[in-house]
Amino acid sequence: MNTALWIVTVVLAVGFLAGGAALILLPKDRYRALGANQHWVDDFGATQLKVIGAIKATGALGLVLPAGVVPMLVPLAATGLALFMSGAATTRFRRNEWRYFVGDLVFIGLFGFVAWGRFALEPLT
Repeated sequence: MNTALWIVTVVLAVGFLAGGAALILLPKDRYRALGANQHWVDDFGATQLKVIGAIKATGALGLVLPAGVVPMLVPLAATGLALFMSGAATTRFRRNEWRYFVGDLVFIGLFGFVAWGRFALEPLT
């Protein structure tokens, strides 16, 4: 189980770090042009997008960096990112973007798996 938790954690961390970096570094129009599923950025200002990117990047780093120092931060970061993704799912729901809404639910489930696994099944010591 520990191996599965690490695989899921690292994949999520890499993906969210890349996504957060893109939001921080790219201007809003350039980020919007990256893909067809980026219509949600129309609901937010440029500064809000930078903050969202910072939250994603910080959460991604929190999934892996404190593992050897403060292990309790790993499941807390996973829990925080699950809550963050529920905000993303709410935006998708409000915009009637159902295919992407399902993707957000998958992320919530994966972050829940990591949090549950690290809190209860295989805590880091």
